[in-house]
This record gives sequence, C-alpha cells and structure tokens, in this order.
Amino acid sequence: MINKILHAAEIALVRGLLAAIRALPVTTASNLGGAIARTIGPLLPVSRVAQANLRAALPALDHAEGRRIVRGVWDNLGRNFAEFPHIGNLPRDSVAGPGWCIEGLDVLDALHARGGPVIFVSGHFGNWEMWPRVASEMGFVPNGLIYRAASNKGVDTILTGLRKNAAGPHTKLFPKGAAGARSALLHIKIGGCLLMLVDQKMNDGILAQLFGMPAMSPSALAGLALRFNCPVVPAVCRRIGPARFVMRVEPPLQVPASGDRTRDVAAMTQAVNDRFEAWIREQPDQWLWLHRRWPKDVVKT
Repeated sequence: MINKILHAAEIALVRGLLAAIRALPVTTASNLGGAIARTIGPLLPVSRVAQANLRAALPALDHAEGRRIVRGVWDNLGRNFAEFPHIGNLPRDSVAGPGWCIEGLDVLDALHARGGPVIFVSGHFGNWEMWPRVASEMGFVPNGLIYRAASNKGVDTILTGLRKNAAGPHTKLFPKGAAGARSALLHIKIGGCLLMLVDQKMNDGILAQLFGMPAMSPSALAGLALRFNCPVVPAVCRRIGPARFVMRVEPPLQVPASGDRTRDVAAMTQAVNDRFEAWIREQPDQWLWLHRRWPKDVVKT
C-alpha cells in the first residue's frame, strides 16, 4: 500500500513538473532547470561519486576545477530534464537561439548510399535524448533506441510518451532486458538503424579499459556489429547553449575481422570506450560522472 502511494505521488509530481515546463519557453525552461540542478546537485551525496571518478580519471585537475565540472554536470542534467518536453519542437540549423545542427553529413550520406543496418553508438553527453529525433529527421527510419525503463511503471509510461512524441512515429523503443534485446536483434536483422548508449557500467558485460582503469562494459553492440557486419558510427551531442546543440557524427569504427569472435568483440568494445574517453576529455562537464563507472576497489569514494 505504501509503495502504491509513493508511486502515485511520484507520477503526480512528474506530471506536474512536466506541465509547468511545457508552459515555459524552452530557453527559460532550460535556464531554470540548469540553475536549480547546479545549486542543489553538488550538495547531494551522489556528487561524491563524481568527485572520486574525476580524481581517478583526470588526476591533474585541481579541486576547484573538479568542483566546476561537477556543477557543470548537474547544470547539464537539469537542462536536459527541462528541455525534454520541448525536444520535438527544436528547429534544425537555426542561426541563433534554440535548435540543433549536424556535423558529419558526408558520413550520413555514405551510410544512406551503402544501405542496410547501422548502429549509432553514443553515451550520456550533452542532451542524449536528442538522438532519436535527429536520426528520424536525417532519414534513418525505422530507427530504434535501447533505453533503461524507469522502475515506476507510471513514470516510465510518461517518459516513453515523451520520447515517442519527440522522435516521431518511425522510432521504436526497446527497454533493456531480454525482451527488448530480442526486439532490437530483429530490428537490426531487417535492416533498421539502432541507437545505443553504452557508456555506463554493465556488470554482465566484458572488461575493457577507460582512462587506463578496468571498466565493465557492454558487449552487445560489438556482438551485433560482428553478426550483421553493420557499421558502428560514433555520435556525440555537444551542448553549446540553452536547448542548442551540435550533433556530431564521426566516421564508422573499423569492425575487427580476425576470425576470433571473443577477440573481435573485445577489440570493438575497447574502440568504443576509446571514443568515449576522447569525448570526455574534450568537455568533461558534459558527461554524466555521477554513476559508479569503475569498480569500488579502483575508485574509492
């Protein structure tokens, strides 16, 4: 009974917040979300995880710079939440103000000419919720997104509705888990485009390096690429202002073909982590440092 009451309260809170955000212009919503999150977030215990991660991964940073980055992480996270209901209305190639543009159109043109399935690999950079919308508008349909479902089913229904509204009717959503994995496999098999965020810890993944430290990493992406011989295309979202983004698409990673599947999966997984590390070093305040990416005996809080 208590859980039902708490879940109902959580649903009501999320609905109320989203209704209030929708009523605001997107720039105002983004600025407000960022201000609240960067004020409150650094005071929360989870920020100690981010500080520990930063000390281990980027030891040359001084304490003040580490605090600045953590505030930036919270600022970006707050902005992402406040921008979520507005994503479907953000214009492409706006000269000023909210909107998004693409870098790497030549890569996308080559993928269209090639045809067949493609995997876009990204992580929690900038506003990562933009990618389904961008993929649809760039003609990669049908596209599918593997996402982590919220534990509260009512909240998950709300967030799923927002994602579908933002991405358009050609996007399929696959929740993480056995059923979602089977659906994603079929989607790739019939030539679809799959969007995968694989920068977080996966306990049942494989061991790879990130910032020179062991990090359990998802291997499903590499397995799919090898099985279907499809391109793996790194794609990163960069925030350049309130609700304003550069969506950068890079040339496909080379798919290993040694004939040793275990070795090839490991090599592809490491190549993906190497791209993540490069992106993080470019703008560390736009990555989600708040999760325990490395083992506790490696990074101590």
